[in-house]
Amino acid sequence: MTNLTLKPYISEEKIQLKVKELGETLTKQFKNEKVIAICVLKGSFMFYSDLIRSINADITCEFFGVASYHGGTSSSGEVKVTLDLASPVENQHVILVEDIVDTGLTMNYLKNSIMSRKPKSLTTIALLEKPDALKVKCDVDHVGFKIPNDFVVGYGLDYQGYYRNLPYIAQVQNFQ
Repeated sequence: MTNLTLKPYISEEKIQLKVKELGETLTKQFKNEKVIAICVLKGSFMFYSDLIRSINADITCEFFGVASYHGGTSSSGEVKVTLDLASPVENQHVILVEDIVDTGLTMNYLKNSIMSRKPKSLTTIALLEKPDALKVKCDVDHVGFKIPNDFVVGYGLDYQGYYRNLPYIAQVQNFQ
């Protein structure tokens, strides 16, 4: 395992309160509707699992694998699909769940890909957004936390595959 110096950034308690709040908002939005919730792998899996349990609606689960970091500490700008959706989303309400929006390139790629499949609606949600890192205009319907352009790990976010298991978000202080 790499030995990064980490500083706790967003506590497990704050994350869980925000997830509950976002779940309540989505429950109101999709009351009495069927919804397909799409988890963007790999980083979103913890946020996704907590979020869908906090939404009171008829939900089916889908997974979309993409990679843009390729082991580094910033997005390469190139989005590679690692796993496509297994079911069609045409004429369905879709919630796209992402861990972090930094450059905006991945989220825009995902939105375009899903919209080309003709859903009834598409709602985007991200746990984290780095407004200062945006390279392209990217509108996200619901954002948990806006953070500075710092490298963070935990709660699904990783560095070279490690640190996803932290129950909180940590800021990387330095790389060793």
